[in-house]
Amino acid sequence: MSANPLLSTWTGPYGLPPFDAIRAEHFEPAFEAALAAHRAELDAIAAQPAPPSFENTLAAFDRSGRALTALEHLFSTLNASASSPELQAVQRRMAAPLAAHANATYLNTALFARIERLHEERAALGLTPQQLRLLERVHLDFVRAGARLQGHARARYAAIMERQAELHTRFAQNVLADERGYQLVLRGEAELAGLPPFVRAAARQAALDRGRTDEGDHVVTLSRSLIVPFLTFSERRDLREQAWRAWIGRGDATGETDNRALIRELLALRNEQARLHGYRSYADYALSDTMAGSQAAVQGLLDQVWEPAKAAAARERALLEEVRAQLGHDLTIEDWDWRWYAEKVRQQRFQLDEAEVKPYFPLEAMVAAMFDCAERLYGLRFVAQPQVAGYHPDVKVYEVQRPDGSLRGVFVQDNFARPSKRSGAWMNALRWQARNGIDALPIILNNNNFAKGAPGEPTLLSFDDVRTLFHEFGHGLHGLLSDVEFERLSGTQVLRDFVELPSQLMEHWMAEPAVLKRHARHYRTGEPVPDALLERLKAAATFNQGYETVRYCASALVDLAIHALEAPEAPDPVAFERETLARLGLPPAIGMNHRLTHFQHLFSGSSYASGYYVYLWAEVLDCDAFEAFVEAGDPFDASVAQSVLANILAVGNSREPAATYRAFRGRDARVEPMLRGRGLQPA
Repeated sequence: MSANPLLSTWTGPYGLPPFDAIRAEHFEPAFEAALAAHRAELDAIAAQPAPPSFENTLAAFDRSGRALTALEHLFSTLNASASSPELQAVQRRMAAPLAAHANATYLNTALFARIERLHEERAALGLTPQQLRLLERVHLDFVRAGARLQGHARARYAAIMERQAELHTRFAQNVLADERGYQLVLRGEAELAGLPPFVRAAARQAALDRGRTDEGDHVVTLSRSLIVPFLTFSERRDLREQAWRAWIGRGDATGETDNRALIRELLALRNEQARLHGYRSYADYALSDTMAGSQAAVQGLLDQVWEPAKAAAARERALLEEVRAQLGHDLTIEDWDWRWYAEKVRQQRFQLDEAEVKPYFPLEAMVAAMFDCAERLYGLRFVAQPQVAGYHPDVKVYEVQRPDGSLRGVFVQDNFARPSKRSGAWMNALRWQARNGIDALPIILNNNNFAKGAPGEPTLLSFDDVRTLFHEFGHGLHGLLSDVEFERLSGTQVLRDFVELPSQLMEHWMAEPAVLKRHARHYRTGEPVPDALLERLKAAATFNQGYETVRYCASALVDLAIHALEAPEAPDPVAFERETLARLGLPPAIGMNHRLTHFQHLFSGSSYASGYYVYLWAEVLDCDAFEAFVEAGDPFDASVAQSVLANILAVGNSREPAATYRAFRGRDARVEPMLRGRGLQPA
């Protein structure tokens, strides 16, 4: 115990944990101590003889458990980004105890009685707007966690939540196992046919990362930044099919990593959870605390997009069929063919070749571009701290400084795919910004899964990769620029269909000519991206958006439909998915962004369950928000940027999100800019 670094104050730079000293076996005793300390804090709040006040109850509750919160942030970060069998075993063992602690917190009768009393008297307490928001959000947290349930219902609710936590962990670990276990090994020119140098370099590096040192070995993994280029360029249709089937088959094969039974149990538990709250379905329960507020509102938005997206995809397929006929291919275009033929259309129709584009987008230059945008918009400087070690050699740490050089936060970036890291891209925090008894410096992480370039070569990004980089950075800025009193209201801890606004708004700058001309330079020659290439990129901006929008909406519609079921027993998820897509008329050869069996947004946790629609909801907001810069005539207009900072980024969850948006824009968002941006607006 005395040698456990997690049981001591973290004395690393900026209060970072001692990553190099941490072992998997350190976590359980550290959690035991942190859980006990938090229980003692909560018991003291609940048992104090003084009547409840904002300070002795709400502010005290917000301050409580900071050691536990820090430990949970670290634990989840390592499990997502630098996992190991030993760490995963601890994660499985700790899932239920951590859920039990959350239950004990929110089902604490004496504690909730104090919060309930304050909530009832809130109009007479003379609270500031932020104090009132904290009271309302914490009270709702307790209610939605079952605090008003009694007797058997209360005990059953606790059991449901503990079991869900176990299933979330198993689901995520199964997906990671399928991703880590797959390798499509390519040897010789026949198997590498069609792959441009940047794909070959990434596949070679993936082989080296997996211990394949034979000179000719290349490996295609299920990392999106590697498999999508492979499906786009490989001339080997048989190998494209193999890779595609592995990609869409994660979690859907009999054996230890089969997620189908886990999904059915999770759906049944969520349905029971919702009914204990008095809702007919989990979708009704989940959406009651969103900007949308109801299934009807979500369905209404998706309906505005679904049919136009299918029509656009049909026009795109006609172009693909033209190319297929030109090439004399006697075949039916399948899912593993669409990207390949789409690339041929892009080359013919727009004179665009991904192999021509990528050399202008080396990772380091694009990181510099997003930092430059943050400085021009919000006055931030990102200063590399190479002497500060992260949890993996790939990790880079930056000090975030205000214009006067004072410290605003710490930004940690982890950009590369590896076997120990889950797929996708995400932002999380090691520490949220807050005051309330401590001046908490935010420590914000961005994770991506880019395919690393070969030794000595840069990592080249696709345009979509650059969009992902900027997207996650937008989340990062939301965390770094938070300026609130209370931790519960800090950063991205906002309603789920508002959280994607800052991230998707940031995407707009990655395609701005002023940004590209400054930072998009050929990695060999240093020449800026040519104007002619920028014009072609602009002309092709909405090509294949029908395909991408259909894939996204299909996933969102299936998510909503399966969580809207009212029957206690859940259906087979694969059959339900197939039947729902047939009912919706999903066009052939397009598929979904995420099939249910590997849909981590939905089943590695509950945050996005019934909520995958939020990216489209937020896109309405972000496209309308960027129009403010367009109207000002400058993508870096200082007054508009200051309004984004003051009215969106800094306020966190301290204000109701619709009011937050109206404070920025002066009105509610309009849907037309989103439809126009996707090329879906009627002619």
